Amino acid sequence: MSFARLTLLTLALVAGFAVVAADVADARAGRGFSFGSRGSRTYTAPPATNTAPKAAPIERSMTQNTPGAAQAAQPSRFGGWRGILMGGLLAAAFAGIFGVGALASVLGFLLQLALIAGVVYLVVMFFRSRSQPAMAGAGSSAGASAPRSDQLRRDGFASGGGAGVPSAGTLAIGQDDLDTFERLLGEIQTAYGREDAGRLAELTTPEMLSYFSRELADAARQGLRNEISGVKLLQGDVSEAWRENGSDYATVAMRYSLVDATVDAKTGRVVSGDRNRPTEATELWTFRRDDRTRADGWQLSAIQQAA
Repeated sequence: MSFARLTLLTLALVAGFAVVAADVADARAGRGFSFGSRGSRTYTAPPATNTAPKAAPIERSMTQNTPGAAQAAQPSRFGGWRGILMGGLLAAAFAGIFGVGALASVLGFLLQLALIAGVVYLVVMFFRSRSQPAMAGAGSSAGASAPRSDQLRRDGFASGGGAGVPSAGTLAIGQDDLDTFERLLGEIQTAYGREDAGRLAELTTPEMLSYFSRELADAARQGLRNEISGVKLLQGDVSEAWRENGSDYATVAMRYSLVDATVDAKTGRVVSGDRNRPTEATELWTFRRDDRTRADGWQLSAIQQAA
């Protein structure tokens, strides 16, 4: 794992100790919320598909909701998640100086580590951004849809639901990409059920990792544990796929089943859900693939509930 991702993982885990209570009716990753970032299209509804005719709007995102897609896709140098990162560092500094009661002895080391690692990371990113040329603007309008293709049909997946002529920024999604999306669906849900933050850091963007870490920390604070198994894609199609600012994006509607239960960590008693009976969920997952970290491949960058 790179130093940058290790830093973000540490900060996300520390941030998880200071969040408000979350709904525990669902154990799966996301818990029925819509959050994350879709680049310049974060606050634009994805095209309808057979699997998900309508998507719920993004409720939580580190992408600024400003007029104009270009501004949303290019936050200020310390805006977006970097701004939250800086805020977390300041909070960590004050907590390390003045203490946080009984938690100080447990979290003191993590807070100091997050402070030091975060400052180093911000300095490195600052000078790296100064040395690189500006990225090109978004290649297509916010409402453009992915090109339809009979080659996209397989088991659960079908071709994109949006109609219209592809524009310059659209991205072709092939069989390998569809296989990856289906694999990531299962691996992310499984890692979330195992509370495996390290694996989630490899499969998701730093923003999504922070949300998942907070959910897991909140469940642990309530003495709860998630049990997820048997994830299976039932139906899916590509809503849209595009390229902007050195990154590829693909929003995919998926209806899937899974065994989803929340249990008491001490007694194993089921608090919600069912250990034996699978349930179904329909969501739109957006995946991002960055040129700067091409080796990481596709990573989850947003989840939206089907409305």
